[in-house]
Amino acid sequence: MLLFWVLFNVFVVLMLAVDLFLFHRPAHRLTMRQALTWSGTWITLAAAFAVLLYFRFGHNTALEFTTGYIVEFSLSVDNLFLFLVIFRYFQVPSEFQHKVLFWGIIGAIVMRGVFILVGIRLISAFHWIIYIFGAFLIYTGIKLWTEEHTVAPEKNPILGLFRRWVPVTASYQGEKFFIRNQKTFATPLFIVLLMIETTDVLFATDSIPAILAITLNAFVVYTSNVFAILGLRSFFFVLAGLMQMFHYLHYGLSIVLILIGAKMLASDYYQIPTSATLIAVAGVLLASVLISLLRPKNEPS
Repeated sequence: MLLFWVLFNVFVVLMLAVDLFLFHRPAHRLTMRQALTWSGTWITLAAAFAVLLYFRFGHNTALEFTTGYIVEFSLSVDNLFLFLVIFRYFQVPSEFQHKVLFWGIIGAIVMRGVFILVGIRLISAFHWIIYIFGAFLIYTGIKLWTEEHTVAPEKNPILGLFRRWVPVTASYQGEKFFIRNQKTFATPLFIVLLMIETTDVLFATDSIPAILAITLNAFVVYTSNVFAILGLRSFFFVLAGLMQMFHYLHYGLSIVLILIGAKMLASDYYQIPTSATLIAVAGVLLASVLISLLRPKNEPS
């Protein structure tokens, strides 16, 4: 299994290097065609990886990965709404957005890896904590149903602490995060990156317990998370112009969180098959997208 961990992480590093240094030099605005191509590439790679797991570890592992990937990807889509708000709030030039998302995802992979290891160890050592995770997911689902996506940088404690210690330039300095002019200055682009990173930490507190309700296999949890967030970057540019079309999606995501939270709470009394979870999650998400298309939002954005 150690070999699979090493090979998978080498594969991820190579793909990220190809993405950043081969296809996105110099910085430019990602076209819809490029975004669709990269989104399709990551989804295809995830499907191929599921097939590999099937032949190497069996049907159940492949099904757990597929279910976990769909859950993580669908919850990651919710990140996109807030990312879009952050980019608009800070008026980030479109050609620099890809770089911010790229480095944001690097940080997300590291942080989620830590969250996964901690979460699995907690559940293994203190089984009762699964009820706390389940209740938290239900609470988050209800909260997502009732609240709108907003961004308030002035209330972000990490951002406030950073600005207290590091001077920030008044305007963007190309695609640079820092510049040196007698002393080091951060640029607004780095402030945006900090916002993206701290936002992802908050989302990880929802998504990691959600997949731990499906499997405690650390390799499956980690790989499904990584594939989901790697595809998130290019998928952002696909959905950026279509956000208003899927205005019922967050209701579907809230139902998904509630269903998975309920599965966690019931896990000691009734084991819901992974296949049933997969069908339920896919059905709820598909229904929310179809309702969004059938009942378009009339009011202006």
